[in-house]
Amino acid sequence: MGLRNLVDKMKPTFSKGGKLSFLGSTFDAFETFLFVPNTTTTKGAHIRDCNDMKRTMIVVVMALIPALLFGMYNVGYQVGMTGFEAFWFGFLKVLPLIVVSYVVGLAIEFGFAQSRGHEVNEGFLVSGLLIPMIMPVDVPLWIVALATAFAVVFGKEVFGGTGMNVFNPALLARAFAFFAYTPQMSGEKVWYAAVDGADAVSGATALESLSTSGTLGVHAVGGEPISACDAFLGLIPGSVGETSTLAILIGAAILLFTGIASWRTMLSVFVGGLAFGYLFNLLGVTSYPPYLHLIVGGFAFGAVFMATDPVTSAQTDKGKYIVGFMTGALAVIIRVCNPAYPEGMMLSILFMNALAPLVDYFVVERNMARRNRRIKTVK
Repeated sequence: MGLRNLVDKMKPTFSKGGKLSFLGSTFDAFETFLFVPNTTTTKGAHIRDCNDMKRTMIVVVMALIPALLFGMYNVGYQVGMTGFEAFWFGFLKVLPLIVVSYVVGLAIEFGFAQSRGHEVNEGFLVSGLLIPMIMPVDVPLWIVALATAFAVVFGKEVFGGTGMNVFNPALLARAFAFFAYTPQMSGEKVWYAAVDGADAVSGATALESLSTSGTLGVHAVGGEPISACDAFLGLIPGSVGETSTLAILIGAAILLFTGIASWRTMLSVFVGGLAFGYLFNLLGVTSYPPYLHLIVGGFAFGAVFMATDPVTSAQTDKGKYIVGFMTGALAVIIRVCNPAYPEGMMLSILFMNALAPLVDYFVVERNMARRNRRIKTVK
């Protein structure tokens, strides 16, 4: 109650005519983050719900937490640490990536909102966490800052902000960093955090080994073979938040239970990836179990948190099945047919982001044609 009174006293200063009215968008962003907006409609029929966009985004952030926490632990585990020591080491390595992503992204978001006199978009609450989670742990901070700025400016603001973007901003940041600064984003060393006073640890990711040798490779520390169980749990090198399929599935359960993510898209991505994995097996192109595609690399993370983005994915129910299936299928096709680029999920999702409106268009057109035929039959 005291906080509400304090905000109410400050509000006139930031409202129209106040001394700091030019910061009205910034004040509104903090107010609506702390409290549910008290504005109501005055006419027409509307459905009212206290779960506004900011709270929806916070639920998505909560769904990301299991993968993030395990990713922090895995950073330390990959260099030979265990227990709380591994988690704390990873926490100190990952935290700067998160801070840089949020500081740069929110600064640009607030700047555009102030210059336009618009409300601050809520979407970066999620994008700001997704970006560091799909980066290698040893990526330079200046690359994270540059990639974040590119994603916010050219991935969102040029289209009009949150809800208007064609491509997933977090994946745009990853794509920009990968193609502009490939040596810092790929190879064997970037997946391992530097340890003071110790020789650098390096090794191929399980996905890279799968594409070259048909096996998951060996652990950089200890040299033991990586098992499918290791890959499912996430005890393998990779991007910060993408390694643990188990943690990602916990996040998926949260998104599905709250109704935020579409189960149609999510399920279709896994079905598409598994179907084409079996197809390549039948054709003799690959010999390893097709399900490995689902538990290594960014496949599961992309299926749960990227492909289901309600802004950049399909809007119709049939469109969600089509786009989801094609996303999973295309990811496996890129992995198998392009040895130079073993991770196909990022490109697959971005490509289907561009096609999703077209898929929805044909779905709607077909529904309209069917309805017109039905009307003519009745007459």
